[in-house]
Amino acid sequence: MSTLEIDAVTKRFGALETLKGVDITLESGEFLVLLGPSGCGKSTLLNIIAGLLEPSGGDIRIDGRSMRKVHPKNRDIAMVFQSYALYPNLSVARNIGFGLEMRKVPKAEREVAIRKAAEILQIEPLLERKPAELSGGQRQRVAIGRALVRDPKVFLFDEPLSNLDAKLRTEMRTELKRLHQKLKATIVYVTHDQVEAMTLATRIAVMREGQVEQIGTPREIYDNPASIYVAGFMGSPPMNLVEGRISDDGTRFQAEGGGCDFPTPANAIGGLTPGRTVIAGFRPEQLFPTPPAEAKAVTMEVEVVEATGAETLVIGHIGEQTIIASVKPDQAPEPGETVRLNFAPGNIRWFDPESGRALPNE
Repeated sequence: MSTLEIDAVTKRFGALETLKGVDITLESGEFLVLLGPSGCGKSTLLNIIAGLLEPSGGDIRIDGRSMRKVHPKNRDIAMVFQSYALYPNLSVARNIGFGLEMRKVPKAEREVAIRKAAEILQIEPLLERKPAELSGGQRQRVAIGRALVRDPKVFLFDEPLSNLDAKLRTEMRTELKRLHQKLKATIVYVTHDQVEAMTLATRIAVMREGQVEQIGTPREIYDNPASIYVAGFMGSPPMNLVEGRISDDGTRFQAEGGGCDFPTPANAIGGLTPGRTVIAGFRPEQLFPTPPAEAKAVTMEVEVVEATGAETLVIGHIGEQTIIASVKPDQAPEPGETVRLNFAPGNIRWFDPESGRALPNE
């Protein structure tokens, strides 16, 4: 597979700047997920990599070669779209091999490539069927197979699972993960679904308003979000963000409106100066109930309890701020109760409410 460099890429549509200098470098075999809400620029960037759009500035390089002015068909890139875009009158085999057929690849060579792709995707029994006879997941496998036979330098996926139901999405995530592990392919994948990003990526680029807000491994981004935006976007449910202030003696954090009061870290965390307003972030699954007589950090007035199976989400208020705790089903309180929760101090992440950026850990 191949390296991919996205170097200071910008894109303007008239006065509207949709990409504002994006820099990302992929090593061969990486699975990069471009993650963000609608309108953040992720699909625009993918289309620039594919050559469907020209950048206003910057460059795309594959294996060190600039792609400026290189036609899409000459970039050695394969793209899988949200829609399957299959030919309804052609068999699965011909859909998979259609691109090779258009390139005048000999029939025997085409058939070998089609069989190999079908074997990898486990759709060999479907090769003589038409698209109308397939399920949504099978159609998406055919679309992926059409990309596989190209043996491209880079695969591009544009929200390929968006049209599938929840069960099929889960199954296809597993298939894509297995496919990447087998092929060691270089992949750029666009989605707004942070669960897809966490499960598929070797690295995630969280995008916001045409810029990369943070790039890192799924674990790095989940455990150490670089900003309030990333902390609130990653995770289902997202990180709790509680605004408050450091006590005048610098030893405690006290939430605005009460309900959350705990010691600040013993080691010096940059920015936790006496009297300063900060935001404390902690994950719902890091909260755990404590008996009333024991030390507690959070006192929550329970509003809603949602049973999800293996965990129960408890949604409530501390003062006027809403937080969520994820607890075991046998620990779930009732709506209207007041519960006391605690967490390990080392799990707290601190943010500056003015800049929105994370404060240094030490």
